[in-house]
Amino acid sequence: MGRSPRAVLEEWREAGRAVSEYAAELVAGVEGRMAEIDAMIGVRSEGWAVYRMPVIDRTILRVACYEMESGVPAAVAIDEAVNAANELSTEESGRFVNGVLGSIARRAGDDREGEETL
Repeated sequence: MGRSPRAVLEEWREAGRAVSEYAAELVAGVEGRMAEIDAMIGVRSEGWAVYRMPVIDRTILRVACYEMESGVPAAVAIDEAVNAANELSTEESGRFVNGVLGSIARRAGDDREGEETL
């Protein structure tokens, strides 16, 4: 297995590369909740085991899930994720990422609708 995301981030900083605070927050947030995020992705990926997904797709999905849970509007997180997948991964990745994240966002919306309000 490779190095942890935080270790890679520190190596980048030590090498003099600029790392924004938002990027550092995403790395820490995703790493800290990876098991929970992976479980959510696994349930919504319809037959795809998370560990078998292309690394870039898996990473894009993890970041987008963390962003949505952190308050970034789902439409914004999904659009950015689909654009990244289209640019960085396979021809089918954008559609795959869109489908998984759309399912997660719909499920989150359903959960919020069922909550009781005071």
